[in-house]
Amino acid sequence: MQQAQKPFEATSSWCYHFARYEVLPAILAKPEVAAGEVILLRDYTQSVLDEYLTPEQQNLTYKRANSEGGVKLKSSVKYFVAFMAAETGEMTNLGKGNFQRILATPQAVVDAAEDAAIDDAEPDAVEDADDLKGWVYAFTFPLIQKQGTPFPIKIGKARLDVVARVAAQCKGSATFEQPTILGQWEVSRMSHAESAIHAVLKAKGKWREGVPGIEWFDTTLQEVDSIVKFLQS
Repeated sequence: MQQAQKPFEATSSWCYHFARYEVLPAILAKPEVAAGEVILLRDYTQSVLDEYLTPEQQNLTYKRANSEGGVKLKSSVKYFVAFMAAETGEMTNLGKGNFQRILATPQAVVDAAEDAAIDDAEPDAVEDADDLKGWVYAFTFPLIQKQGTPFPIKIGKARLDVVARVAAQCKGSATFEQPTILGQWEVSRMSHAESAIHAVLKAKGKWREGVPGIEWFDTTLQEVDSIVKFLQS
């Protein structure tokens, strides 16, 4: 049985790393995949899982953040493989689990997809090597921006390009104008920093409930900046 790059642990972080850097590359290297044959991706993912993990390991579950339910490890790996295969442009999702290799993918597309995958993962489960340097950012829209008083601000995180991440979030949504990025801060552990900022603002009663998304707060740039500086001190 082969050994994974990272020591095995039943976490979302490990599943993402294993899917992104070991399972997907192994699948893409298959001759029939490289030649453009249509494949049932979940079967290929299962084949790689069997090379690295015992059935007992594959059936382990980890707790989903902010939920009482658990996630089976092999299901998590299959989700991340399919997500990254399609979102990076490496493969086309043809529906019903069928995927086909795409021959060339711009690096910018890969980077944006990795940002999205990390951003959508459970914050409490992103750990250690997958929660290294990145950015936390604050943005709003000009129409709701105010001076000297709290106004709606979205607090998020990005692994690489904040501008691209904000643009991707707003693309295709019912936004009425272009977003304004108020600030961005480089941090050593972006997921934990983002979660800490959210926790402080929620504790202060700043969270905007009943609106699309979970990262909007009635606050100010100065308040967010002070929280970030406290976390970095």
